Amino acid sequence: MGGKQVTAAESAAGRGPGAVPVLLGVRHHGPGSARAVRAALEEARPEVVLIEGPPEADALIPLAADEEMRPPVALLAHAVDEPGRSAFWPLAEFSPEWVALRWALERGVPARFIDLPATHTLAWGRQEDEAGVEGESPLDAESADGEGDNGPGSGPDTAPGSGPDTAPGSADVRIDPLGVLAEAAGYDDPERWWEDVVEHRGVGEGDALAPFTALEEAMGALRETYGSGGHDRDLVREAYMRLQVRAAQREFEDGVAVVCGAWHVPALRQKATVAADKALLKGLPKVKTDMTWVPWTHRRLSRTSGYGAGIDSPGWYGHLFSAPDRPVERWMTKVAGLLRDEDRIVSSAHVIEAVRLAETLAAMRGRPLPGLSETTDAVRAVMCEGSDVPLALVRDRLVVGDVLGEVPSTAPAVPLQRDLARLQRRLRLKPEALERELELDLRKETDSARSRLLHRLRLLGVAWGEPAASRGSTGTFRETWRLRWEPELSVRVAEAGVWGTTVLSAATAKAEADAVAAEGLADVTALAERCLLAELPDALPSVMRVLADRAALDTDVGHLAQALPALVRSLRYGDVRGTDTQALGEVAAGLAERVFVGLPPACAALDADAAEEMRRHVDAVHGAVALLGDAPAAGHDHLRARWQSVLRVLAGRDTVPGVIRGRAVRLLLDDGELAQDEAARLMGLVLSPGTPPADAAAWIEGFVGGGSGGGMLLVHDERLLGLVDAWLTGVPAEGFTDVLPLLRRTFSAYEPGVRRTLGELVRRGPGAGGGAAAAGTGIPGFAAEPDAARADAVLPVVRLLLGLDEEDIEKDLTGVAG
Repeated sequence: MGGKQVTAAESAAGRGPGAVPVLLGVRHHGPGSARAVRAALEEARPEVVLIEGPPEADALIPLAADEEMRPPVALLAHAVDEPGRSAFWPLAEFSPEWVALRWALERGVPARFIDLPATHTLAWGRQEDEAGVEGESPLDAESADGEGDNGPGSGPDTAPGSGPDTAPGSADVRIDPLGVLAEAAGYDDPERWWEDVVEHRGVGEGDALAPFTALEEAMGALRETYGSGGHDRDLVREAYMRLQVRAAQREFEDGVAVVCGAWHVPALRQKATVAADKALLKGLPKVKTDMTWVPWTHRRLSRTSGYGAGIDSPGWYGHLFSAPDRPVERWMTKVAGLLRDEDRIVSSAHVIEAVRLAETLAAMRGRPLPGLSETTDAVRAVMCEGSDVPLALVRDRLVVGDVLGEVPSTAPAVPLQRDLARLQRRLRLKPEALERELELDLRKETDSARSRLLHRLRLLGVAWGEPAASRGSTGTFRETWRLRWEPELSVRVAEAGVWGTTVLSAATAKAEADAVAAEGLADVTALAERCLLAELPDALPSVMRVLADRAALDTDVGHLAQALPALVRSLRYGDVRGTDTQALGEVAAGLAERVFVGLPPACAALDADAAEEMRRHVDAVHGAVALLGDAPAAGHDHLRARWQSVLRVLAGRDTVPGVIRGRAVRLLLDDGELAQDEAARLMGLVLSPGTPPADAAAWIEGFVGGGSGGGMLLVHDERLLGLVDAWLTGVPAEGFTDVLPLLRRTFSAYEPGVRRTLGELVRRGPGAGGGAAAAGTGIPGFAAEPDAARADAVLPVVRLLLGLDEEDIEKDLTGVAG
């Protein structure tokens, strides 16, 4: 390094022209560092505060004092021409940078960001992508404070010990300053060492600049050993910061304070010429950048999220920063309150014993105060009775937490973001970090508008809500959503801003573009369904034109059969949403006709896997035709007759695989288009000795398998069960091995009760288990006519369950009979 090092204390003492700046090296998101920064600023009283961060955000600094601003928040920078390329600089209430900002604003002291501009940071990421560099996505690669250990040297785009290449011997080896210092002090856990040295140190006793002096000396020793820590970009950033510090010294001679990662302090202190620093900055790539404030969450500050600032316990750190005194006692009280809300029995005695145990553990481990490990061990032993299940809840809700910050409405935002915020306020849909379930009744105007908004956002790639299965209702008028607002959704909104200035216009433009770019017919039909759900009347005609063109050109019956169900399903939305689906119905009818014509030839000469896939297509088309006949767009009744004729062709054509022929017979039987006697005759023909066993087994699978309720059909129709039983007992030994897998697959799909009943019927033999033969025998079965005497025996129990007297029941029965 060379030259005499000037400490922070000497800097503060040497006020006056030419005085060196006060350098406050911190750990980002450290409550101990935050308290120490506040105390140091109070003692040094600088005339300007320089903070590690993107200079483009200087105009946004006054918003930090707004009453609507609630940390955690983040500075978001994104490329104007490529909004998906972005970077975050998260700030929590316990971040030293946030404390420095607030201190400067409260006292009217200028505050500035001095890190390398985001215009260069984002351009670096673009260069790496163009060069094919493997690693993180644009959202992750340049995020503020990195994704790593968040040590004292972690910066807005990189962090020592956090890069994708941290293995020894890599071209970009990085070190973890906290890990090295902790190991030197005899600690195996850097977090525990930092808590003991910084977080548990009292502020206000002695020299407020002393901790920064000690940390600067430690970082100086590390940099003498490891240089820049393995990342050349740190040298560029530090050169830019030195230039900004010099400029501030010329403007404010009597006091400059710098708040930055402790790793950078020795570099800012070293003597370097202006020419040398400018040479490092020459030729840096640039990209046009916009910047704003966005809400952040504690969960995103945690490295457990996979996209955080690199601290394990933001909730715990926030508690340490906000608790004025007795932090352990207050923490245990929080834990007890959480567990009580979850119906666990936790008394005040549990809190007292947990505090005592945490203090005892700290004393035994030689720690000045109980840390997170001690409090966690105490909570597990005392309040959770040794179980990690409730402890996981404590970690999720308190140690990490779901705190979501708020940003003033006056913060800069793209027009789409402003329209989204307006809709959120009007529909009373507040973004929340904690996942919640939202039930919507589409018959209500507000709920219908909420559904439209969520579906439009999904079209734009803003997955704020995910559809879920509705409980207690299968009607199309009800929707269930799981809502959870993640910070990166702000990036998605900015990225979607290229499609329009409002949610409606952007979703419409995006749907039209997606229709043209869709690869398959099924993709276009799914898009048409989403347009109906989102109620995009201007986009639907364009999508329908593309759909009609694709359907006319696609000759693959499988593709047509796969697209038809989604298209027909969309017709139902006209009932509740009031959408005109006439054009959709016409396209669906044309698509169905093409399926009817092409399906029989397409089912010929198929292997087993292709036959099973085509059988699923037949099921899907059958359901779609049933819906199409009942859809609001009337005039499609003839399609059912056409489809039934197709099924008859499939059922009687020998070149069609057995699984498809069996399913065609079953569908005709279920629709009442085929008598049971005829179905039994067809089954008897297939199960005759002249049919190969494998083909017969495939026919049975198609007829009674596939989750179609075939088990109950065999239970109720003794003739069909007898045919299957007789065929199975007559299968030759050499063919039985071939048909066994098919039969096991068929019958294993039945409910346990159905399998049990079938077994009993087969065990009793023909004529003993069902039909008229069971009547009057006392054997459970099915009679040809209801047994009035047995029905009358149930009446007392029914009367007791319903709370009715005998006259009421007789009146009800009389009404039913009439």
